[in-house]
Amino acid sequence: MFQKILIANRGEIALRVLRAAKELGISTVVVHSTADADAMHVRLADESVCIGPPPSRDSYLNIHQIVAACEITGADAVHPGYGFLSENAKFADILAAHNITFIGPTGDHIRIMGDKIEAKRTAKRLGIPVVPGSEGAISDEKEAKRVAAEIGYPVIIKASAGGGGRGMKVARNEDDLSVALATAKSEAGAAFGDDAVYIEKYLEKPRHIELQVFGDGAGAGVHLGERDCSLQRRHQKVWEEALSPALNQEERDRIGNIVASAVADLGYRGAGTIEFLYENGEFYFIEMNTRLQVEHPVTEAITGIDLVHEQIRVAAGGGLSVKQSDIRFQGHAIECRINAEDPRTFAPSPGTITHFHTPGGLGIRVDSGVYSGYKIPPYYDSLIGKLIVHGRNRVECMMRLRRALDEFVVDGIKTTLPLFRELVGNTDIANGDYDIHWLEKHLANNPA
Repeated sequence: MFQKILIANRGEIALRVLRAAKELGISTVVVHSTADADAMHVRLADESVCIGPPPSRDSYLNIHQIVAACEITGADAVHPGYGFLSENAKFADILAAHNITFIGPTGDHIRIMGDKIEAKRTAKRLGIPVVPGSEGAISDEKEAKRVAAEIGYPVIIKASAGGGGRGMKVARNEDDLSVALATAKSEAGAAFGDDAVYIEKYLEKPRHIELQVFGDGAGAGVHLGERDCSLQRRHQKVWEEALSPALNQEERDRIGNIVASAVADLGYRGAGTIEFLYENGEFYFIEMNTRLQVEHPVTEAITGIDLVHEQIRVAAGGGLSVKQSDIRFQGHAIECRINAEDPRTFAPSPGTITHFHTPGGLGIRVDSGVYSGYKIPPYYDSLIGKLIVHGRNRVECMMRLRRALDEFVVDGIKTTLPLFRELVGNTDIANGDYDIHWLEKHLANNPA
């Protein structure tokens, strides 16, 4: 097992990893920017190293500074959390060259899954169902029209190197295609430095279903069930739940067996999430995230398995602690992402939290690194905490969530708490009857 883990992240995920390491008896080092000198994870870590000024490029994305911090403190492993360098193959390779373990997959696997076109080819080879579309990047408008005609309109054009909704455009007919193609390429080039795009069939009312997977890097793989992440705005997840209210056990077992076998065949190491669009009983691969997800606590709630413990164990060469036959799903869990944002416009709301009170009681978990008097910096992601609620079934979970949201108090800034209080009372949400477009339509139809 590792002697000392450096946590190359900030906020609630840095605190989450720190707690897991302490439970395993491992010393912790955190890095931080000058803006995060008073952050909770900095206060609680065994050691801390300031690695630069507030901008991410000068601190949390500064590979050389992070490696230097490892060498100064004697850290023998790095946990990247999510975001920042968590899916940076170069970072994983550099750590390996310095004999420091990257708590995650190999650089090669990060590269494969980071290229959306190569990821789709790999998924297809591994037997994972994919959305009909182009075999690779689209070279010009003529090829785009040929592919679109073959798979049928509407189609969606996506950036090969990106995510988060950037470089994505829908064309409903041939007249739309040329403008959509040019716009997608321009956005992709500006956002990712690579204007390569590909085309897929556009699904009208799909759900976003993702499978949590784990591999030991030596040919063993398991899945830990699915999460339904269909409540989104601008392709950003807002509310996640497990298990999905849209799937039956037969569908769950079918896709679970496929992804577990794929992870084993790939020789994948560590935690990963294979994401799908789901419509009319069919799953269509969209991407694989080669890291821990923001929404991992809902999987922990229904399985009782600590995913960060498992990441550390696998990275240290201890293998998986469970076989597929050991994994049981108990009850239902929902996570709400509490952001420092206007609940209607989602505009950022940095500032000082004057009062912070979290809910408690059976089945309630809050992952957050903020506190009363904490100043939300304007430089980073607006997530300030996650409310995770678990119940014996979805009805109990929803009732418990309603109660927890009523208890949650964050004063001094705007947050998305009012939105969740509204959603938990909505009939469609109560019935589990929603798709990836539902939230944006709801907000458009119910302006502030």
